Amino acid sequence: MSITEQIQNIRIEFNSESSNFKSKNSGLEKIRIKYLGRKGLVAQLFQLMDSLDKNDRPKAGQMLNSLKIELSEKINNLEKSEKQIFLNPKEDYTLPGDPITSGNIHPLTLLLEEIKSIFIRLGFSIAYSDEIDTDFYNFEALNIPTHHPARDMQDTFYISEDILLRTHTSNTQIHYMEKNKPPIRIIAPGRVFRNEDISVRSYCLFHQIEGLYVDSGVTFSQLKGTLDFFAKELFSKDVKTRFRPSYFPFTEPSAEMDVSCMFCSGNGCKICKNSGWIEILGCGMVDPEVFHCINYDTEKWTGYAFGMGIERMAMLKYGIEDIRLFYSGDVRFLKQFK
Repeated sequence: MSITEQIQNIRIEFNSESSNFKSKNSGLEKIRIKYLGRKGLVAQLFQLMDSLDKNDRPKAGQMLNSLKIELSEKINNLEKSEKQIFLNPKEDYTLPGDPITSGNIHPLTLLLEEIKSIFIRLGFSIAYSDEIDTDFYNFEALNIPTHHPARDMQDTFYISEDILLRTHTSNTQIHYMEKNKPPIRIIAPGRVFRNEDISVRSYCLFHQIEGLYVDSGVTFSQLKGTLDFFAKELFSKDVKTRFRPSYFPFTEPSAEMDVSCMFCSGNGCKICKNSGWIEILGCGMVDPEVFHCINYDTEKWTGYAFGMGIERMAMLKYGIEDIRLFYSGDVRFLKQFK
């Protein structure tokens, strides 16, 4: 095949490829390298010049130079056309784009992390246990035997006669004390379940966080100091606290802690029922019967415990009136918590 024919074949092949070219992604640079690169098809023809007759070389050289210029111009035109399409698209890129919605941390998670950070600063560590547990850990070991009236306070989901969904995170304290010796200073957050009617103030599942401190010489005044500090850190330095006698099977003596109403500054409103106080948690000194269950020496060790509902605390802190909103999945509700 003569060099003239080869030049014509390259021109036909190039025209075919370039006519199918649509965008940069189709490989404009690959076309340039294939035809005009140092080892491209045109360069290969230039290498054949030495094998031609001396009289034919000038004409062949002129034809090759013309081919090289022609292909180079066509590639440049393709490149300009591509840029023009990009600069003048059918879409108007100056218009505002569609908003990208981002998620929000759930208010219960926000509050739980805040509570954990407060107690961690006080030297507490975090302990977890299973949501499905035995009757022993959920009731018996906490001084709530089978016929104890306190069981009526907690409508329980039973899986079998002895297996249940825990009604409080106090079961974590028993598991932890079984495996560890004092001194112990832990908080136990988690999800709990109770067979209650769903309403504005109650739900069949909710979250609790309980605390336990066991050491020699632990006193009720230490408990009061710890919880007073916690309330001021969580709500406000101006919040006042008070402790009222109460009853819990696993603590003796027991108390409920109130804080001055943050909505009316203690003056009285519908939220605090015009009392100026809001109950936020229960607490007390660990009953010796609980220590007996896990073989702690009650002559050597004393301790205090407390527990609170995360939903209730969140409702107070964020001014939420319906507990069902936490589980509604309503994006409008969640967007309020950044």
